[in-house]
Amino acid sequence: MGTIHFNPHVASLFATIFMALTVIAVRLRATRKPVSVKKIIMPPIGMATGFLMFLFPFMRIPFLWGVLAFLAGVLFFSYPLIRTSRFYANNGQIYLQRSRAFIFILLGLLAIRLVLHGYIEEWVTIPQTGALFFLLAFGMLLPWRLAMYIQYMRLLQESPHSKA
Repeated sequence: MGTIHFNPHVASLFATIFMALTVIAVRLRATRKPVSVKKIIMPPIGMATGFLMFLFPFMRIPFLWGVLAFLAGVLFFSYPLIRTSRFYANNGQIYLQRSRAFIFILLGLLAIRLVLHGYIEEWVTIPQTGALFFLLAFGMLLPWRLAMYIQYMRLLQESPHSKA
């Protein structure tokens, strides 16, 4: 019987796919429940704890690379999510409207991420690749959630019977 070899690249790929599918499932289920400010702002706050990874030297990347990864998330990846996230009021509650395009956008973003991930891993270590994609994901999440917060607050002001 042969030995099983652990391949960190394959493990990273499967972990990425699993997490992406989990996010898709959670986002689709979230449209069934009312939205609140807390539900909008907690994901970026929770994700911000990931910046602690930079305390470890093997996770560090050049500052410019980090800025570029963050900006790529802001400029290219957050836009489709912002465009497809809409709220509506129903019975005094505010809900996130499910977009037919949302799942395809997330799957497209996953595919782009996987292609880029494979290319970038040729030039930097696996932990540094993780750091770069964390910054890209945070750059995608932060403006998306800020846009959601602004839209939510506008709808809340327009709907006098809505509950925060």
